[in-house]
Amino acid sequence: MRVVIGGTLVGAAALGTFAVVSASAGSSLSTAPRSAAGKNLARSTHLSADAAGRAAQAVLDAAAKENQRVSVAVVDRNGNTIVTLRGDGAGPQAYEAAQKKAFTAVSWNAPTSELVKRLENAPTLKDIPGTLFLGGGVPVDAKGAPIAGIGVAGAPSGDLDEKFARAGAAALGK
Repeated sequence: MRVVIGGTLVGAAALGTFAVVSASAGSSLSTAPRSAAGKNLARSTHLSADAAGRAAQAVLDAAAKENQRVSVAVVDRNGNTIVTLRGDGAGPQAYEAAQKKAFTAVSWNAPTSELVKRLENAPTLKDIPGTLFLGGGVPVDAKGAPIAGIGVAGAPSGDLDEKFARAGAAALGK
């Protein structure tokens, strides 16, 4: 008699392998892993936590040079936060706004200042949960594909926020 145990199969599949689990009366369970075919896998490029930290610090440094108090968020390609730094004296709203700007920039692979212009033709874009259509978010790409977003909030204008976000992106090229 063969029994497939779903939880074990799901767990093995989550690790990138497939397994057949069998049991017979009087015997113990055993697994036989098999490799997933290459056509079922995709490679993607991700920004490291170290690089995200360097970019975030570059943002805070650029803002400090202009005596601005901001928060910065760096998110991965999927919009998950890698790092968020609240600069000394940044307002309480800046933290969340920076995350939303970063998410918005990476989601559309465009600076949020450009996306604001799209609202004229598609005003409901701003209704998408987790987004913020204000200047201050820039995407980071590698080989033409977005891999991260940097969002900055807290300066008196979106133009300044975006200037600082670009400084963070530029730090990644060094």
